[in-house]
Amino acid sequence: MASPRLETYCCPNRDAATQLVMNFQPEVFCGVCIGSASISLLLTILQLLPKKGQSPRKMPKASSSSTILLLISICDILGGLGMIFRSSVWLGFPGFIANISVVNRTDVWPSTFCVGSAMWIQLLYSAGFWWLFCYAVDSYLVVRRSAGLSTIVLYHMMTWGLAVMLCVEGIALLYYPSLSSCENGLEHAIPHYITTYAPLLLVLVANPILFRRTVSAVASLLKGRQGIYTENERRLGTEIQMRFFKIMLVFVICWSSNIINETLLFYLEMQPDINEVPLKNIRSAALITWIIMGVLNPMQGFLFTLAFYGWTGWRVDLKWRKREIPWESMSSSTVGENTYPSPVNYQSNIHDSKKISTTDSQQTDEAISMLSEGNTSSDERLTRSSPIYQGW
Repeated sequence: MASPRLETYCCPNRDAATQLVMNFQPEVFCGVCIGSASISLLLTILQLLPKKGQSPRKMPKASSSSTILLLISICDILGGLGMIFRSSVWLGFPGFIANISVVNRTDVWPSTFCVGSAMWIQLLYSAGFWWLFCYAVDSYLVVRRSAGLSTIVLYHMMTWGLAVMLCVEGIALLYYPSLSSCENGLEHAIPHYITTYAPLLLVLVANPILFRRTVSAVASLLKGRQGIYTENERRLGTEIQMRFFKIMLVFVICWSSNIINETLLFYLEMQPDINEVPLKNIRSAALITWIIMGVLNPMQGFLFTLAFYGWTGWRVDLKWRKREIPWESMSSSTVGENTYPSPVNYQSNIHDSKKISTTDSQQTDEAISMLSEGNTSSDERLTRSSPIYQGW
């Protein structure tokens, strides 16, 4: 799982609260992390693979939102691989990990592995948080028609730049001036915890606001597309709202235990003796949430794919298929049907004027379909209600 306690455990003079959770059934905890991360990894990959009998998603154009969703899944997959590797080493080589507690030693590989694996996990999940924030921003900008594929470059710069900067800054402050002197005071630990949880708290606070504004903007677009608000459009707006709700629900489920656990451990750190009898319930709650974190954090990848696309099924299609470009089939059928020229010229002028009048509606359809990508029923309803489908 992803917790700043992984980095503080690399300090030989770690605090008592970190020692408490890291020494609580380490074999069971590592096994839980491996099992949860492996299941989530396999199911996430299964969700993303193309399926037999499933028609490809027909988008008006490639969207930055669909790219962001894929990048979020990639971050979860790579973060899960880091958890599996780290926990496997801990289980397979307990003597190697035990050397981390030795202050005066010549072997630097145990500490290098501890710091490197913890940074890998933190960096990937932190990048996933930033990408999730970018998805909320992009959804709002798409509806406002202020985003596109060009903005994905800015998202890359912001996401990876901030993730690397905060991760390196937090680690540098924690281990300054060396591993043997880290965790000597709160001036080392607090900046590290702030840089770790800042993107998580940003998503919890900012994303619901952005999603709410996006839903309101979608309702305005659907009302203004044809001047009426039909049942199909109302259902489409509700499904987009439910999609945002599912995303935030998964995020809260997977990471609320981290906030609770960190609050309990900080409270224990402030006590003169964490082994006192009155603190027994708090210690038990901290250990329980610690195990819950090992289960829920790695499962985020699979649960997010359910929120993004729904359950895509088991039947995987690994054959390469050449996708038919929609306008090619439309143009070929048009040529076959319209063999005779129009007897009068003003019909084409009327046709062109109707094209111009439906430009805004087409742009609205593109924005809505980007937000509802992965939902076949929504795409079909959008197509049936659009002027293109209705033949103008």
